[in-house]
Amino acid sequence: AMGLYVGFTGVVTFKNARRALEAVRAVPMDRLLVETDCPYMAPVPYRGKRCDSSMIPMTAGRMAEEKGCTLEEMLRQTGENAKRLFSVE
Repeated sequence: AMGLYVGFTGVVTFKNARRALEAVRAVPMDRLLVETDCPYMAPVPYRGKRCDSSMIPMTAGRMAEEKGCTLEEMLRQTGENAKRLFSVE
């Protein structure tokens, strides 16, 4: 209702990520973002290593599972959301 965007990190791939996954399910698709929180919060199977943008598909994949869509749909939507938020063409 406030027009906010919500970004999620590799935390959503952790075994005990119940609350983060609840939040993923609650946030509308047009308000989701994927972030790295570099250099921290690398997704499983890279947990404990330095995080970078090459790991975004792992985070987005877990979010897609929760939202009932494909990885490709999640990446497309979160990409569109980021472009809209940051006014990028």
